[in-house]
Amino acid sequence: MKELDVVRLTNEFEGMTIGTEGTIVHKYNDHTFEVEYFDAEGDTIDVFTTTDDILELI
Repeated sequence: MKELDVVRLTNEFEGMTIGTEGTIVHKYNDHTFEVEYFDAEGDTIDVFTTTDDILELI
């Protein structure tokens, strides 16, 4: 995964449900990313540091 890839949660995380989508805005290393998450209307929910074990590339 790399910056600007669109990803989806595979587990619940920080109050967000499985399937919540986001965009990687920063890659810290091969396993840790800063992800901006969006709701169904495309509005930003929040930005969280997220590990790749709960993300899948869309």
